[in-house]
Amino acid sequence: MKNLIKYEFRKTWSTKLIILVITACMELAFLISLYLDKENFTGISAVFLTFLAFGGILFIGIQSILTMHQDMNTKQGYMLYMTPNSCYKILGGKVIENGLSIFVAGAFFFVLGVLDVTLLFGHYGQLDQLMEFVTDLMKQLRIETTLDWRLFLALTVSFLCGWLSTVMTAYLADVVATCLLNGKKHNGWIALLLFILINWGVTSLQQVCTRNMSWIPAFYWDAAIAIGFSVLMYLATAMLMDRHLSV
Repeated sequence: MKNLIKYEFRKTWSTKLIILVITACMELAFLISLYLDKENFTGISAVFLTFLAFGGILFIGIQSILTMHQDMNTKQGYMLYMTPNSCYKILGGKVIENGLSIFVAGAFFFVLGVLDVTLLFGHYGQLDQLMEFVTDLMKQLRIETTLDWRLFLALTVSFLCGWLSTVMTAYLADVVATCLLNGKKHNGWIALLLFILINWGVTSLQQVCTRNMSWIPAFYWDAAIAIGFSVLMYLATAMLMDRHLSV
C-alpha cells in the first residue's frame, strides 16, 4: 500500500509544488505590503490567498479524478490493474493519497489564514471591532452563532470532508461509465447524472440530519455524513473495479 501511495503522489507532486510556490509568493507579497502599510496591495494579496486556498484544494481533487480517468482509459494506466495488487488496494492508494493531500492542504491554508488574519487586524488594531460588527450583523440576520476560530475550523472540516465525498462520487461515476457503460451511447451523460444524483442525495441527507442543530455541530455532522458516504463510494467503486478491471 505504501508503494501505491508513493506512486500516486509522484504523479501529482509537481502540481502541489506549483501551488505551494505560488502561495509562498503571495504570502510574501502580503507580508511586505502589510509591513509597508500598503493597504490596497495588502487587501489584494489577501483576496488572492483566499482564492488560492479554495482553488488549490479543489484542483487537488480534480487532478485526482482526471488521473483516475486516465488510468482506466489509457494503455499505460491500465497496466496498473494487471499488477498483483487488488483493485481495493489500488483504489485505496488513490483515496489515501488524495485524502491526505486535501486535508494537509486544508490544514496548511487554515493555519496560514488564522495567522494572516491575526497579523492583519493586529497591525491595524481593528480585529475586536470587526468581530463585534460581524457578530452583531449575524444576530440581526437571526444567525445564532459566535464568530471565532472554532466556527471556522468546523466550516473547514465540513468543506474538506464534503470535497472528498464529491471526489469519491466522481470516482464511482467514472468507473460506472468505463466498466458498465463502456461503448454505450451517452455513457458520459449517464455517469454525470449519477454523479449529480448521489451528491444531491448526500446534501439532502445532511440537511435533514442537521435541520435543528446549531452551526458548529451541524458542520461536524455534515463532515461525518460525507465521510460515511466516502466509505460507501469507495466500497462500491472498488467492487466494480475488482469485477471488471482485475486480471
